[in-house]
Amino acid sequence: RAGAAGAAPGRPLRGRAAIANACAAYADFGALFHSPRWQALTSQGSLVQRPLWASTSTKDPSLPDTYYVEALIGEQTVNTLPPATFAAYRDHGKPAPRIREGMAEEKLVLRELGEVGIDLEEITATLEREGVASFAASFASLLSVIERKAAALA
Repeated sequence: RAGAAGAAPGRPLRGRAAIANACAAYADFGALFHSPRWQALTSQGSLVQRPLWASTSTKDPSLPDTYYVEALIGEQTVNTLPPATFAAYRDHGKPAPRIREGMAEEKLVLRELGEVGIDLEEITATLEREGVASFAASFASLLSVIERKAAALA
């Protein structure tokens, strides 16, 4: 929807919403895990749970094949890549921490999305529900395979 939305001239929104949303999540991560409260917990042995960017392939052929991978590189992050994206990144990716660069315009992009009628909170909630359901189905399938193999070996 962002591609069809009217953005400020010269500032298309296509491909920027996901990065802005991830930057907002990374900012929340930084605020939580660098807070005095968290520092007190680390002195007790607590470990940071790092943000995971899952399956960051580029579906839009007008964007570079490493677009999301490169935009989301940041300290203490984990990124899972489909094999084709991994191969592309190995071939011509440019490793450098860039997520903080995206944070500079994150609020502007999120505001622009709202101005053109895109409710990112609603979209995020939908994607979260769908993602959890997908991972739960995959996990159930994995357990089923393990149970069948265990029964065959018994």
